[in-house]
Amino acid sequence: MIRLIPVLLLKGKGLVKTVNFKNPVYIGDPINAVRIFNEKEVDELVLCDIEASTQQREPNYAWIKDIVSECFMPVGYGGGIRNIEQIRRIFDLGVEKVIMNSAAFDFELLAKAASIYGNQSIVVSIDAKKSFFGSYQVYSKSGTVKHKWTPEDFARQVVAAGVGEIIIQSVDKEGSMSGFDLELTKSVANAVNVPIVASGGAGNISHIADALKIGKASSVAAGSFFVYKGKHRAVLINYPTQDEIANLNSL
Repeated sequence: MIRLIPVLLLKGKGLVKTVNFKNPVYIGDPINAVRIFNEKEVDELVLCDIEASTQQREPNYAWIKDIVSECFMPVGYGGGIRNIEQIRRIFDLGVEKVIMNSAAFDFELLAKAASIYGNQSIVVSIDAKKSFFGSYQVYSKSGTVKHKWTPEDFARQVVAAGVGEIIIQSVDKEGSMSGFDLELTKSVANAVNVPIVASGGAGNISHIADALKIGKASSVAAGSFFVYKGKHRAVLINYPTQDEIANLNSL
């Protein structure tokens, strides 16, 4: 079964949406969004604090607890996580998956977390940009810091450390609603043997089908697709119908 995973970007206590990781626009209250997603029986939810790592601060545990207490579905959290104690506190709040990005370059931390909490609970989100020459490089800290790794090589390293799932995020496509970077998704999916979640660019059901079929993703995560409706991007929390989900599962 594929998973269709809404990603809620948190800035302070607001729910925001970005394009290419820039210019966050306030779109509402995260708890209200969670309550609507509960009614729509979503598979899973991801919370991402987009300021924690760049501001070099810890996760806002009290705020995470408030949001998670409203969730009827499994929740993953990312943002500001740098050590095992923080990971423990996040899990103690009821979060089921910890998602690491900036801290994922600490392979010892990944290995220790996976050994304590299980591979399936430790996820790495790989942010990648395409260069002028067509090659991909890995970025961190909300797309502001470039690293030497290619997405494929970095994926192999984190999986070797014990990570059980990878979210591959195209910075260039994020918020565009123009479709996933299928080349990027497919190359990472071919490089490792853990589930790959495609992220960045979903605008319609066909884009999701392409990511699953052509991009070889196991599941899909998206932000704009679940919070915007129509060409004018009216804010409206939405989710595919059961028939649409059944069609995706039949691919």
